[in-house]
Amino acid sequence: MNFSYRTKWTITLVACAFSATVAAASASFSMGYQSMMRDLNCTQFQATVGLSMWSIGFSTVPLITSSFTEEFGRLNIYIVSSFGFMLTEMMIALSPNIQTVMFGRLLGGAFGSTGATLVGGSIADIWKQHERGQPMAFFTLVSVAATGLGPIIAGVIEASPRLGWRWIQWVHVIFAGVYFIFVVLLMKETRATIVLTRLARQKRKESGDARYQAKADIKKQSLMTLVKISCTRPIYLLLTEPIVQSFSLWTGFTWGVIFALIESISAEFQAVYGFDIQNTGFIFATLIVGSFIGYFANMYQEKLYQKHYPRKRQEARLYLPCFTTILLPIGMFIYAWTARPEVHWIAPAIGLVVCSDHNVVIALARLIILKVFMSGAFVIYVVGFLYLADCHRRLEPLS
Repeated sequence: MNFSYRTKWTITLVACAFSATVAAASASFSMGYQSMMRDLNCTQFQATVGLSMWSIGFSTVPLITSSFTEEFGRLNIYIVSSFGFMLTEMMIALSPNIQTVMFGRLLGGAFGSTGATLVGGSIADIWKQHERGQPMAFFTLVSVAATGLGPIIAGVIEASPRLGWRWIQWVHVIFAGVYFIFVVLLMKETRATIVLTRLARQKRKESGDARYQAKADIKKQSLMTLVKISCTRPIYLLLTEPIVQSFSLWTGFTWGVIFALIESISAEFQAVYGFDIQNTGFIFATLIVGSFIGYFANMYQEKLYQKHYPRKRQEARLYLPCFTTILLPIGMFIYAWTARPEVHWIAPAIGLVVCSDHNVVIALARLIILKVFMSGAFVIYVVGFLYLADCHRRLEPLS
């Protein structure tokens, strides 16, 4: 909490960079289906399993690894996870068969989960409660925007006959390797219990007085106890607290739909509208635009939070989500309803666009819908993090 703003933002940016790297790798995998099926002699269903295996590792492993931060600190977990993530991407790039790809994706999701589960904790370590809105919004921005940027780059790579799906993975290896260097050079330990334990150890060494003890040393629990707590506490909260249940269902459904969209965009725009793989990759730019719209909308939500916090407390975070949640079913309905080339062009603003290809006009309309959907998803994602954190921490006065 006593770090300078420069140091705080450096830590925030480095932590968020991992989220961006992981998000890009997660989403861009589907862009290499064509060359992967040709190279590994596999079916599209098998390739899709590789996409899904990521989510399994991503969602289950943090139940165990989150307890490691109590014992080893956040910095060591960042270092190990980023290096392990780089190795799993290398494993996928060198895979001789689709089974190895599936297993590599499972491990990639496991190591990459740190990019989502630990960043929020790092931000909470260094920013006061009323300061967390913008750092958390930036974290969500880079995560969602990278989900769109990754497939754009992957589409260009897949379109080249000399490159293909393996080079998509090699690009991930390069970015992960560069990130690993940044973590080692710039990242600092932010876990309070670890910092205080090290300070107490240094004091004991300097003074020779054994009375210098951190609270974490006095009440230290075994690693197995911490693992047991981290595995059972989320399930306990999920089963007993309506707030956790509702927000988990809300966020889980939203990200489930996002993954369905990522899976459907390539197949749909190529089969229905005749796009090649490179132009299909550019369709994912809508996710980037939608995330920026959501980011700027969240800036307005932060003003509402600052204004109404003294009276509403953590509920002051929920003004904008009450509106943006309406965008989700609207966006999904129109996205599905326009999934045919003969759909009449109605939107008046887009009707000003002069284009000779009817398929491209319809595609542009559907880009607007994706922007609307991603804007709503962005707000739900960031508010879900902040609201749950506020509800399960001691409320601090807003100053």
